[in-house]
Amino acid sequence: MTEAVGGPVSPSLVELCERTGTTFVLALFVDLNGKPCAKLVPARAVDVLERDGVGFAGYAVGAIGQEPKDPDLMAVPDVSSFTPVPFVREGLAIVHCDPHVNGRPWPFAPRVILKSLVQRVADAGFEPHVGAEVEYFLLRKDGADLVPADAQDTAAQPCYDARGVTRMYEHLAAISDAMNALGWGNYANDHEDGNGQFEQNFDYADALTTADRVITLRYLLSVLASEKGMIATFMPKPFADKTGTGLHLHLSLTSGGSTVFPADDAAKDAQGLGLSPTAYSFVAGILEHACALQAVIAPTVNSYKRTRATSTASGASWAPNRPTYGGNDRTHYVRVPDEQRIELRGADGSANPYLAVAAALAAGLDGIKRNLSLGAVGTGPDLGTLPLTLLHAVDEFRADPVITGALDTVGDGVSEYFAELKTREFFEWHSAVGPWEHERYLTAF
Repeated sequence: MTEAVGGPVSPSLVELCERTGTTFVLALFVDLNGKPCAKLVPARAVDVLERDGVGFAGYAVGAIGQEPKDPDLMAVPDVSSFTPVPFVREGLAIVHCDPHVNGRPWPFAPRVILKSLVQRVADAGFEPHVGAEVEYFLLRKDGADLVPADAQDTAAQPCYDARGVTRMYEHLAAISDAMNALGWGNYANDHEDGNGQFEQNFDYADALTTADRVITLRYLLSVLASEKGMIATFMPKPFADKTGTGLHLHLSLTSGGSTVFPADDAAKDAQGLGLSPTAYSFVAGILEHACALQAVIAPTVNSYKRTRATSTASGASWAPNRPTYGGNDRTHYVRVPDEQRIELRGADGSANPYLAVAAALAAGLDGIKRNLSLGAVGTGPDLGTLPLTLLHAVDEFRADPVITGALDTVGDGVSEYFAELKTREFFEWHSAVGPWEHERYLTAF
């Protein structure tokens, strides 16, 4: 590493490739739906990648705010995100990119949105930290049916089953080893509540790093599972009778490196959960904006089959349907497991982590700015239940300037584009005719 007057200079992509034996780099970004898009760049050309970025026809990417006539998206790498992934392919690395158009950050790019929101939080005097619980199912096709990849995974209550974890040891250990090789600090791997459902945890980090890691982990899970003949899915509710898949977000703030969440004076802690007034206002902001927030953190038609589930084979859905908060109680929308953090339990596996974190931080920051207060533990604002469908959530989203403002933080029009995207998604589903309707109506009249 070379030295400069201002201190050490970060290594270039060329240097990083040489140090790690990287021969190809996936220059990767995601669209608003979370679809990973990339070009494979040989190491011999990474100097050009770092200097100029690499071009994409934006309209072909998907949901990223472009039309066929628009100029190229240029994916500009964030060199600090360079991640060797030799366990996928020898010599392969990933670098997360920020799409630009005509030399400027593209307002519709999720990573660009989160970076801008993190700066807004910094301008308010805080540094946001995030942990993410990535849940997923491992499935395979049995004719036309989807079934757990582990044919023996049939228990009525499979959660934490030691035998289920052992049968999937090879897969779980490979992912754990990969996370630890990357320095993420994998600390637990478990069988979740649904047959074929798993979760693998890693240490929290700053907001952008954690969002990058969620995208990287989804990529790793999908690719490595496919090589074993399995399907790794983050679909919120793949089975009507089993629990759904969440993306629980653990949120905290520091100021100048010092935590601001624990209470300074226990005697003034009216709620008794050990949090500071700032932290309680942060929670109150999330709860006040919860209905609009759902459009971003539960952004698919299928999401609302998870939050509206009435029962599952194991006896609980674990998906909150009211905007309430509580202590170490997993039935609430916001759980406070300890005085260092809060857990937002409304997000699901279809959430784009960049947008989900950005919107949650915007809601919490609004609560701090307005000094919002909370009612008694176990309650929330008088908002009724969370939205019944994606369409209801989009209506709430459009009516909430704080949450729409989170998506419009780089440029206007993103939130309306997102709302239209999700409205079309709802009506595409609504227009489809499926087996339920045949069974219900074919000979009913």
